[in-house]
Amino acid sequence: MANIVIATNTKAMGKLDGSVKRKVYDFLEKLQTDDTAPSLHIEPIKGAADARVRTGRVDLNYRAILFRLDPEGGDTTYVYMGTWKHDEANDLAEQSTLRVNKINGTVEGIIGEINSGEDRKKVSAIPNATAEVRATVDRDKPPYLVGAGFTMSDLVDRLGLDPVLAERAMAAADDYAINEIAADIDGWQGDALLDLACGTAIDDIREKYSFTDGAVDESLDEDSQILAALEHPASRMQFTYIDDTEELRRVIEGGDFAAWRTFLHPEQRTYVEKDFNGAFRLSGGAGTGKTVVAIHRARRLWKSNPQARIILTTFNKTLAKGLEADLKVLDPDVIIAKRPGDPGIYVAGIDKLASDIANRASDLTAATTAVFGAPVDVTPKRTTPDRVWREIAQPGGSGLDQRLSTPAFLENEYVSVVLANKVTTLEQYVRVARAGRGVRLSRAQRIAVWKLVEAFRRHSRTDSSLSFPEILAVAAEHLTLGQQAGKPFVADHVLVDEAQDLHATHWALLHALVPEGSNDLFIAEDSHQRIYGQPVVLGRMGIKIVGRSRRLTLNYRTTAQNLNFAVGVLSGADYHDLEEGEESTLGYRSARLGPNPDRHQCNSLADELDYVAETVRKWLAEGAEPETIAVLTRGQNDRTQFVRALGERGIDARALDDNPATTGHVQVLTMHRSKGMEFSRVVLAGVDEAHVPSQAAMRTVPEEEKAEAELCERSLLYVAASRARDELVVTWSGKPSTLLGNG
Repeated sequence: MANIVIATNTKAMGKLDGSVKRKVYDFLEKLQTDDTAPSLHIEPIKGAADARVRTGRVDLNYRAILFRLDPEGGDTTYVYMGTWKHDEANDLAEQSTLRVNKINGTVEGIIGEINSGEDRKKVSAIPNATAEVRATVDRDKPPYLVGAGFTMSDLVDRLGLDPVLAERAMAAADDYAINEIAADIDGWQGDALLDLACGTAIDDIREKYSFTDGAVDESLDEDSQILAALEHPASRMQFTYIDDTEELRRVIEGGDFAAWRTFLHPEQRTYVEKDFNGAFRLSGGAGTGKTVVAIHRARRLWKSNPQARIILTTFNKTLAKGLEADLKVLDPDVIIAKRPGDPGIYVAGIDKLASDIANRASDLTAATTAVFGAPVDVTPKRTTPDRVWREIAQPGGSGLDQRLSTPAFLENEYVSVVLANKVTTLEQYVRVARAGRGVRLSRAQRIAVWKLVEAFRRHSRTDSSLSFPEILAVAAEHLTLGQQAGKPFVADHVLVDEAQDLHATHWALLHALVPEGSNDLFIAEDSHQRIYGQPVVLGRMGIKIVGRSRRLTLNYRTTAQNLNFAVGVLSGADYHDLEEGEESTLGYRSARLGPNPDRHQCNSLADELDYVAETVRKWLAEGAEPETIAVLTRGQNDRTQFVRALGERGIDARALDDNPATTGHVQVLTMHRSKGMEFSRVVLAGVDEAHVPSQAAMRTVPEEEKAEAELCERSLLYVAASRARDELVVTWSGKPSTLLGNG
């Protein structure tokens, strides 16, 4: 039985229609089962540049290009490069080669040109970029990389870049020109160019892509060298082993060989496969693949030990459903645990996780007593805290300053101070430290707040309801008390995505789920995307990650132009991560190019509604699927208005709330709801000074917390802008939002 490796970045398969793709699957399945079958017509090419090259019959009109590897003492392996029409395949195969890059130890598959007089090109094709033209714009300035101190020797002799590609990069006038070249290069070479454009040192790039000295084991035969090189992290960006027929079918029928389920950047793969002696934090901007790493890592931990109890959780149930769906796409055989503590991977929003733990407990008397000061029934319905706080904190009725008598302030105080510290009496509350809270409270103000806390708790008991933060606090305490009594932990490994939006009781639960040790807690987060609640410092929650934190910077989702706009929203603001360190956007870059975002000022709201409808109609006429188009608004009332306006203008649009997205309709949703999603084309509507930041929301924020609230508003616009893969349009009427800057 032959092994099959597929070149995952070849463009050839994407050009084939569905019927041919099915034949490719049949061909490769037969090849994997019996490569000697006469019907396959596996044939060498006379006079080929590489004696390993073969072609095989897919049907009478199409042939596959393959490389056959016969290592000493090993099984035959075929590397599938793509499928072309019969004559074209033979011409290409004659000039094609498979080799190991002697500088860095990666595999390079080189597909020939039909015109033998032209230079050959790699699967990661070297384009006729426009950089050479741009380099002549200002002859008084040196090319960008030259000015940055890089040389051809750095690129070719130390990184192993193709000399033709390196020459073009060294001639590029600026980092934008380098980006244009890199956007058309698949695999590690394109990514390395982006690193160079950011000024990343050669040694740092070599480390990132796992390039080492002595990259090739010269004691091996050539075929064995290639097989060994196929295991290199950078090679695995471009080549993937196919383990079984089901995986083969998914890859072939999917048609997208660069799909995330088969693709990991070498840096991402490091964080998937490495064992950490304690909690580890992976940060990175929107679209850098943090979620992809978390999903792959969960699967890796499960594959290593199918009996392991793994929890994969995130901020809410909508995001959790996406995690589970992607996990099943990655590996349909993965075991999804029904309950936390069962073998397999339990996937749920963190609030549901807390409820499941509480519901499984036989006795919560001790836990509720520790949290509330008395036993409480935790089985009643869940409540929305805002509504309760609004009812009990009537202006002037509590004796508390009006600026503090708001649901937002009181809920944050209750969660971050009262529940986080298990405060049950006034005496405890007046003495407790309020680290991280922007507003100082006098003793009289603390007494007034505590009266409202007691009223909140009485109301909840009378109404037979508990809030999710309360359930989280009880579940965390239940687990902690159990461990003190010698009971086992619930999980062996915990992975959490979108961690920047979790509050104190979330972290208390996460800390109590798993014992400290190897691969205990994996945290994926981006502090620039925090759009809820108060910032948390993990050290105060007993979670130590000092020295075990890394950052991803390469964006795979959106274009460089859209990313530049989104990052510009953050410009001038100070963000801090979960370790209280400064969070920077330095080095964020994208591997894709596209049009500049369309910033359009409208004369009136009616004019804006017309322009948005016109834009959406144009995209639909260009062939965009309706469900890949999204209109994002700051609030729900605006969302409703745009749904109605689009409908009146003949566009089938639907509001997207808790329900999953449906096909056939343009999606209209709030910026908050767009978290964790992506669309091909996005309109950010109503980005004016009244809506972004939301002046209505800002009026209720105490002066001491306004700076933090404005950061959340910046983050919200950043999240919304970074949902767009290809095109971004920003509209407003009246004065534009101050967050848009002057760009």
